[in-house]
Amino acid sequence: MKNLSVLFAFLGGAAVGAALGVLFAPEKGVDTRKRICQLLREKGIKLNHQEMDELVDQITTELTSDNKE
Repeated sequence: MKNLSVLFAFLGGAAVGAALGVLFAPEKGVDTRKRICQLLREKGIKLNHQEMDELVDQITTELTSDNKE
């Protein structure tokens, strides 16, 4: 059971890292969001446009709050 937790933690970290890397890539926001949606769909996660915007807002909030500390 512990091995599965470690595996899921690793995969989750990799997914977040990939999403952050794509977010900061020098592309248009629309293109970036499409790429993130595509990557998430490949992992079995489906988000609609509103859910994607909320995810981007959450990530942005986390990143800006980390920079203020």
